[in-house]
Amino acid sequence: MAYETILVEREGPIGILKLNRPQALNAINSKLASELISVLDEIEKERTLKVLIVTGAGEKAFMAGADILEMEKLSAYGAREFGNLTRKPSEKLANLDRPVIAAINGFALGGGCELALACDIRIASEKAKLGLPETGLGIMPGMGGTQRLPRLVGPSKAKQLIFTGEILDAKRALEIGLVDKVVVHEQLMEEAKKLATAMVGKPRVALALAKSAINKGLNLDLPSGLSYEVECFAQCFATQDQKEGMRAFSEKRKPVYQDK
Repeated sequence: MAYETILVEREGPIGILKLNRPQALNAINSKLASELISVLDEIEKERTLKVLIVTGAGEKAFMAGADILEMEKLSAYGAREFGNLTRKPSEKLANLDRPVIAAINGFALGGGCELALACDIRIASEKAKLGLPETGLGIMPGMGGTQRLPRLVGPSKAKQLIFTGEILDAKRALEIGLVDKVVVHEQLMEEAKKLATAMVGKPRVALALAKSAINKGLNLDLPSGLSYEVECFAQCFATQDQKEGMRAFSEKRKPVYQDK
């Protein structure tokens, strides 16, 4: 399926999803949100794709927030509809049953920062700028920022960033844990693909269950989280790949996984 605001590429089991509104710094509008939902629905069904990299087309932006030209006309009712639509891609990325890497190539502000927060791992170009500046527009984050950012950097730091609208450079984002790695701009995609490659050799079911255990456990008390972890652990033993992995270990050879 062809998309107007998204480019989808594939390198073997690695998918690359590029936000493609460079003339608007890849700002999210209803069209981009709808197409992201559609393409992520397709990716959910594509079982041979094991890792997804999300980045922005062009040299300036990952996603520079939501489209102000669309938002400034909204009523409270319209804003609720817009918020419910534009947050769905983040929810789909967060719940996708395989690793998602954000390759942040430039501005990741507002909705762009929120989309990156929904990814499992964030690698930033040294040129990246991140922040949630919505309060400077008389609004607040509405695509998950008030929920995901405190879980990542702590409530106090999240409040400071959201209340002030401070924009962070890549180095500062790394220092507070907002991103996981900063690389030379020209090496961003190479580093993202290198990380993805380290994951694709692992069994798909094990990756999916590990992600589920981490994500769900964050919203449970520790005893409940530990119980859920054991359930996910046990499910691995119903797979052919668990048997192959342990057999290969015993036989001192490299495992050949079938993702089954």
